Amino acid sequence: MKIKLLVSLAGTYAAFNAGGEHDWDDEDAIRLIEAGFAVPSAETKIERAVATPSAERRKRDVAPADSNDSGN
Repeated sequence: MKIKLLVSLAGTYAAFNAGGEHDWDDEDAIRLIEAGFAVPSAETKIERAVATPSAERRKRDVAPADSNDSGN
């Protein structure tokens, strides 16, 4: 379970700062949350709107190459 620590914790082999988000096994994570040392970390996915560019349209100033204006 991923939790966000509200306090700093230190043990024999590791130290964790307040505000850090870490993966803990479910049993210990629940104990830390119930003791008020941590809160569950909700992964918030940020969606950003991206405008897709529209196809460029230009008015043709020149007659198409297949037109025959030779006057014959």
